[in-house]
Amino acid sequence: MLSDAATVYVIDDDAAVRDSLEFLLRTAKVQVRTFESAAAFLEVLPQLNGGCIVTDVRMPEVSGLDLLRRVNEMKSGIPVIVITGHGDIALAVEAMKIGAADFFEKPFNDDSLLAAVHSALDHEAGQSKRKVALTEINDKLATLSNRERQVLEGLVAGSPNKIIAFDLGISPRTVEIYRANLMTKMDANSLSELVRMAMTAGIVDVSEKQGSPRKP
Repeated sequence: MLSDAATVYVIDDDAAVRDSLEFLLRTAKVQVRTFESAAAFLEVLPQLNGGCIVTDVRMPEVSGLDLLRRVNEMKSGIPVIVITGHGDIALAVEAMKIGAADFFEKPFNDDSLLAAVHSALDHEAGQSKRKVALTEINDKLATLSNRERQVLEGLVAGSPNKIIAFDLGISPRTVEIYRANLMTKMDANSLSELVRMAMTAGIVDVSEKQGSPRKP
């Protein structure tokens, strides 16, 4: 019999993705249950006690974000890892803001996802690792110039380069240069990794802090 506390619940409407994730997790000796929809998972959620959820963000009827909100409302305490499609940084940021433990952009690194799953399942160890990671991230953030920090805030807001450029009164090409500098200073291998670091450190975009709407 599977222990809820050691089980990963994979939710994706794509059977191939479900099978792939199930194979990855079982190969790593992780207990797993799969669901073809968030609605199907929500039916069993009230009976669960612990574990970890890995869900796609774009699903029909009940999306991954809707699922995350329901998990929060039910105060289940089960950590949720969100999988987003390429270019869905804005959705990933929204997921982090409403409580996702982590997010990964397809195609994701298997080892990184497994590490996140293990941290989520082992809450105490995961908390310790997150504290160490947060210290490292803050050290890297301290090396950023004011303008680089502003560009980073724009990226966290999910804004494209041209919008960030407009907001800051600089050219899109200059934004690209700052963005490249950010990737180097933060030692990030991808935009999703950079945004994940920023969200871990609690960075939000300037407009959100001021309570003003984003420019269209």
